[in-house]
Amino acid sequence: MQPCKLHIVGGSGTGTTTLGRAVADAWAVPHADSDDYFWVPTDPPYTQQRNPARRVELMLEVFARRSAWVLSGGINGWGDEILERCDAVVFLSLHATERLQRIEQRERIRRRGEEISTEAFGEFMAWAGNYDDPQFQGRSRARHEAWLATLQLPVLRLDSSRGVHELRDAVLSWEPDRQRRE
Repeated sequence: MQPCKLHIVGGSGTGTTTLGRAVADAWAVPHADSDDYFWVPTDPPYTQQRNPARRVELMLEVFARRSAWVLSGGINGWGDEILERCDAVVFLSLHATERLQRIEQRERIRRRGEEISTEAFGEFMAWAGNYDDPQFQGRSRARHEAWLATLQLPVLRLDSSRGVHELRDAVLSWEPDRQRRE
């Protein structure tokens, strides 16, 4: 795959950001994560949502007008203008147990060994744990699948239990134009 405008999406803990950075580095193009636009920077983080129109404005200012970039994280429901600029989508999936373990490990690294039993983290883990529940009304696998089914873009589905280098190589060797013809 040649450098393009690529959107990588999946449930929390599937490694969308890690893969996004790896692909962007391989292509030498900007990487953006939707959380950086969705949330206003606060301490503690992730407590104040940015206005959806402002999110898109910032994305257009920072990277979305460029000829190639990688965006990780969900934008469905508010980022249609950015999605219209995409050339392809990568969807990552991972068993719930491993996803939740990755989230806990990520948080331990972020907090450098400090206690992570905060109420906010517990709420986040409960939310992330519901991703595979088809009845869950938040961001869920069922909603992602329904959204993916509406796309007119090629979609590469990857099991993110594989290592990041193997996933990156799968993306780099993918031929989405060929997928459209088949």
